[in-house]
Amino acid sequence: MAFIVGVMEGDFDAFKRQFDEDPLGRKQAAKGHTLLRGVDNPNEVFVRIEFATAEEARSFAEKVRNSAVLQNMTVKVPPTATELADRPLEEATHP
Repeated sequence: MAFIVGVMEGDFDAFKRQFDEDPLGRKQAAKGHTLLRGVDNPNEVFVRIEFATAEEARSFAEKVRNSAVLQNMTVKVPPTATELADRPLEEATHP
């Protein structure tokens, strides 16, 4: 499994609207996603988007970085291609 992960801060509601509008075609390229909000700072957004291959994740991360989709956010960790390194058995069998 491969992912793009990133951490941003800004207007969560505006970010979510744009994310749902999918201006870069995430829904066609990705297998799924997870959005998390900071407990102490609900405008802090943690994004994880899943891809079939590391190359697909790398390509989409570059597409995001070269676009204007994050221009209204403070990027703390830029979209970065990653691979799953470990998943404990109990998490794998109990979603």
